[in-house]
Amino acid sequence: MSTANEFAPGLVIQGFTAPLALSQFKLIAFDMDSTLINIECVDEIADAVGRKAEVAAITEAAMRGEITDFKDSLRRRLALLKGVTVADMERVYTERLRINPGAAELISACQKAGMKVLLVSGGFTFFADRVKARLNIDFARSNQLEIINGELTGGLVQQAWGDICDGAEKRRTLLEVASLLGIAPHECIAMGDGANDLPMMGEAGLSVAYHAKPKVREQAMVAIHEGGLDRLLEVVHP
Repeated sequence: MSTANEFAPGLVIQGFTAPLALSQFKLIAFDMDSTLINIECVDEIADAVGRKAEVAAITEAAMRGEITDFKDSLRRRLALLKGVTVADMERVYTERLRINPGAAELISACQKAGMKVLLVSGGFTFFADRVKARLNIDFARSNQLEIINGELTGGLVQQAWGDICDGAEKRRTLLEVASLLGIAPHECIAMGDGANDLPMMGEAGLSVAYHAKPKVREQAMVAIHEGGLDRLLEVVHP
């Protein structure tokens, strides 16, 4: 890929000439944790059982790409969440989860341009479905925590597509939704912050790293280091 250059303060581009037009794209796919929202939900849930440091260390290593098996890393973290209650998760949602700056503005601009919006997350439906509703997102795929008698079992529920939404599943979801909509991969934008976002970012016509890990910043066509998600609109004009 060509040399990265600073397009504006805290905004780096490589491999294309800006600005592009939003009308060139038909679908935008977002990661959730640390991209659309300010937290890693699994870490905050773990805090309820006093295991945040332990879980966060695994999350950080996975997002940096140091743990290459995301499924294994997620199963290890989930096992530590056994016994967390639905009430604990409600508190995480109400007290800690915030939509990141510029998310609503970017999604609104994309939808005004006729684009569809996809949330695809290695996080959990408990949070993803609410974020989807709050931001008026068209499609969402994420992992479903198994809950029995109001407590997490430490496992996941099998869904029609599988049980764990990892990097490979994120890529497959992007391509599947694009195919259903009759959209080519080059008409998609994919945005994320962690190593498990790289497979879908690699398929998209435009890949965007948001306050991302070094490995992700290096490979993305657009890297937003400062400011909100809507800084993408400086590079891709409505």
